[in-house]
Amino acid sequence: MSVSKPLPALGAGSPRSVAVVGAGMVGLSTAWFLQEAGVQVTVYERDQVAAGASWGNAGWLTPDLTAPLPEPAVLRYGLRAVLSPRSPVYLPLRADRQLLRFLTGFVAHSTPRRWRRGMAAYVPLNDRALEAFDVLAAGGVGGQTHSAGTFLACFRRERDAEGLLAELEAIRDAGQNATFAPMTGWKARAMEPALTDQVGAAVAIYGQRYLHPPEYVRSLAQAVRARGGQIVEGAGVTDLQHQSGGVTVVCTTGERRRHDAVVLANGAELPQLAGRYGVRQPVQAGRGYSFSVPAEQLPGGPLYFPQQRVACTPLGGRLRVAGMMEFRRHGDPLDPRRITAIVDAVRPFLNGVDLEDRRNEWVGSRPCTADGLPLIGATASPRVFIGGGHGMWGIALGPITGQLLAQTVLKGEVPPELMPFDPLR
Repeated sequence: MSVSKPLPALGAGSPRSVAVVGAGMVGLSTAWFLQEAGVQVTVYERDQVAAGASWGNAGWLTPDLTAPLPEPAVLRYGLRAVLSPRSPVYLPLRADRQLLRFLTGFVAHSTPRRWRRGMAAYVPLNDRALEAFDVLAAGGVGGQTHSAGTFLACFRRERDAEGLLAELEAIRDAGQNATFAPMTGWKARAMEPALTDQVGAAVAIYGQRYLHPPEYVRSLAQAVRARGGQIVEGAGVTDLQHQSGGVTVVCTTGERRRHDAVVLANGAELPQLAGRYGVRQPVQAGRGYSFSVPAEQLPGGPLYFPQQRVACTPLGGRLRVAGMMEFRRHGDPLDPRRITAIVDAVRPFLNGVDLEDRRNEWVGSRPCTADGLPLIGATASPRVFIGGGHGMWGIALGPITGQLLAQTVLKGEVPPELMPFDPLR
């Protein structure tokens, strides 16, 4: 394992005090890496640590699957499919100019050529994603990551696996060191007794990891506090006011604090503050659902059902079942039809799992960009920076994003890995 070089110590002109808006994986990772260089950080969170998209997701650290969300396969769903609340990708009809703008861009980027370009941009981040977790562990962050062993993507029939195998080949062709192999259904079932005989084929993906999202993010928050950082919960940020030599953060509580620089890492709410600083890329809430259920025998690692777009992860003695993508407003209530759709989609494939004993039913807004690439780096203001728009990959790419974004804030220079993710593109 290679070890990243330490961040540069504070030099002349480097910010001494930085505000981070958002206490999810990206925001807290950025705060931690800023502390590595001696910066005093204050994290502002409108709710509480890990309350947003960091809380209920599948917890996968899967560089070999991290790719742009706009892809040619998405267009094959067709209009009738995406308008159904039972569809893996759901688009409720409504008059919304921002959503229309996002979808227009999303469709334009769902071509093979643009997907390949986006995938090539992801590769340098993916290559360093797991190493960044190791840096956090070496620095005292107590949260654990677990080896996924053999990560299984499961299908009814061999021909159903052809799409994922082709995608993994394309990911490897883009430069990602993906290691995978097709597997017969009987071998997959022998490895994982939780699978039924409806699993007729699988793809094994090697070298991946997973974690318990809320536990890990809370451990990261604890590490930031232990180093002298302040995390202000229940304090939404409503305004940023530039003054000579700094930026004043204005909170819903009425509190006002001045900082040398600000990092916006507030997920699907990013556009509310970022637009005035030249960020024109639309950020849409791509909502995902999850719940946990008991299992007679938990699988040894994550299980993935690509055609159903459902992820299963053993977490905290129960099986977390997560999935779906719906483009709705951030803050809309949970749609119980989506929970039912997940249950019905995964029921035929799982043995000894009580899908009726559901706990922690959750919906969260993953911040998605129209081109499928996150927004990481400087804005039109030299004192305001962005870390967001990761879609489904905020947990996996949070630490490497924080590490590279901290370098940008400290040095005023953009690392080569972040060039394609320019917030002003």
